[in-house]
Amino acid sequence: MNVPIIVKYKVNAPIEEVWKALTDKNEMKSWYFDIPDFELREGNEFNFYEPGEERKYHHRGEILEIIPNQKLKHSWVYPEFSKEKTIVTWEIKAEDDGTLITLTHEGIEKFQELGETFSRNSFTEGWNGIIGQSLKTYLEK
Repeated sequence: MNVPIIVKYKVNAPIEEVWKALTDKNEMKSWYFDIPDFELREGNEFNFYEPGEERKYHHRGEILEIIPNQKLKHSWVYPEFSKEKTIVTWEIKAEDDGTLITLTHEGIEKFQELGETFSRNSFTEGWNGIIGQSLKTYLEK
């Protein structure tokens, strides 16, 4: 069953600041990952590892869609573990008292053969931590 992971958080920050945090590689370093080859351009491929010296999980993405101040969509792949591709979509919407961030991660069931580290539960916890703690704290500082 193909049920996407959907994570929503409201942050007390203007939409332009949220967009910059999601799309500027220098800002991303502060709350997300260090992604030196990230360029906000459709078709751009980027690579990164989780923080630390271990460099155990190579992540690769390709930017699929950009709607400034609204949506960033990219693939999410672990090339050393699987040929399967999942899709991550970041959507932001201005509200009276801040910005609503909605992350949708589709196709996660394609990784089920890879074990608990790549499970739906693991990804859900990870995205909640990244958005609900790291990004929210970064934007509301």
